[in-house]
Amino acid sequence: MKAEEKEIRIQMECCIQNVVATAAFNHPVDLGAVVKAFPHVQYRPHVFPGLAFRLKRPKTCTLIFDTGSMVCTGAKSEREARRAILKVARELKKAGIIITGKPEIKIQNIVASGSLGGPIDLEALCMQARVGGSLMYEPEQFPGAIYRMDSPKVVFLIFSNGKIVCVGAKKEGEVYEGVENLRRRLREMEVLYEEMP
Repeated sequence: MKAEEKEIRIQMECCIQNVVATAAFNHPVDLGAVVKAFPHVQYRPHVFPGLAFRLKRPKTCTLIFDTGSMVCTGAKSEREARRAILKVARELKKAGIIITGKPEIKIQNIVASGSLGGPIDLEALCMQARVGGSLMYEPEQFPGAIYRMDSPKVVFLIFSNGKIVCVGAKKEGEVYEGVENLRRRLREMEVLYEEMP
């Protein structure tokens, strides 16, 4: 199977649920002026110091702080997160809020969920525990195994029904690489019972 086809297959089995990105202007932002220009924003400084600026497209929420830093959540891709932050910056500028330059944007965390295509014997996985990284499984505390992968540096929640959640990636490619590495290791250990389509 070609590398491109493999990545497309993994993308179909694994879906990005949330991309968290941070951004910063090199100057403070007048949140009072933002509230006047955009009455729909949520801002309760006595409860939380950030202002919640929601977009319908892409469907995201960007927290804006008076320091000029922002946190964007809800995007389904790196590109969408960057687009949302730049759109918020444009909206603020258009409304007359003083914004200079473009914000510096960094992807902080990508959360994805998916399925490995069959049940996993978590007990056998823990007995062998040579997956490369650290593995924790305490079924009386939590029904899934927590696996910290060394390369790429991501964390998986692995459930016995084959469902997985991946957190900690900084790039979408790390999610797909991590899923492929996990699947390969579980196959090698013979603890993944893939169901034929």
